[in-house]
Amino acid sequence: MSEAYAATARWTPANIGSVVAGFILFWPAGILILFYVLSGGDMARAFNRSREWVSNMFNRATATNETTGNSAFDAYREETMNRLKEEQRAFGDFMERLRRARDQEEFERFMAERRNSRPS
Repeated sequence: MSEAYAATARWTPANIGSVVAGFILFWPAGILILFYVLSGGDMARAFNRSREWVSNMFNRATATNETTGNSAFDAYREETMNRLKEEQRAFGDFMERLRRARDQEEFERFMAERRNSRPS
């Protein structure tokens, strides 16, 4: 290894852990991470940049309060989202009633078995 590579490599705990994990999980990934660190890269910074990028993409994809500029489409989208929220609430209520009915049936079956198994 040349001194230029050694001078630029920063062996932080994140870099060491990333190289070790890379070799354990999939050795070609370990080699790529090792070369990245030797070239002066910092895995902690790379991880934070990746996390921010994913977060920004998710926020952009889920932003519903932005307008598209087409008022007819915005109204349609708002109406559809409200309908879907109402359907989601109704389905949650249905599932709760279904759970309660199942629990009641199981309880009644238990009580019937208990009454029948008592020695008289």
